[in-house]
Amino acid sequence: MQLTNAINWFEIPVADFARAKKFYTAIYEYEMEEMDMQGTKMGMLPYKPGEGGIGGAICYGEGYEPTSKGAKVYLNGGQDLGGVLERVEGAGGQVILPKTKITDEIGYFAIFADTEGNQISLHSPG
Repeated sequence: MQLTNAINWFEIPVADFARAKKFYTAIYEYEMEEMDMQGTKMGMLPYKPGEGGIGGAICYGEGYEPTSKGAKVYLNGGQDLGGVLERVEGAGGQVILPKTKITDEIGYFAIFADTEGNQISLHSPG
């Protein structure tokens, strides 16, 4: 079996849905769609499913516990992750590692802590 992407969905656990929604809405500057999925409150992060995008959500419910230890998620920072990263602290998060060059071919990454205590990374080509 040959897969196009190793990931097809991700979920970021949150302890306070309203606070987390406010944070992610602020750093991405968009309106977050909410839905309830079998008792789990979900907030959809920006993506375009019809264009091959990979989606994810913030999730509040039984079994969802924020942590800085565990799987590392790299969110799309657009063409230059600096725009998203510069809004992190104003939205209540903390920059852990500023924009850092990986290589010319791979681009840049940064790491931040969201309002829930999760460590999340950003990636961009520039």
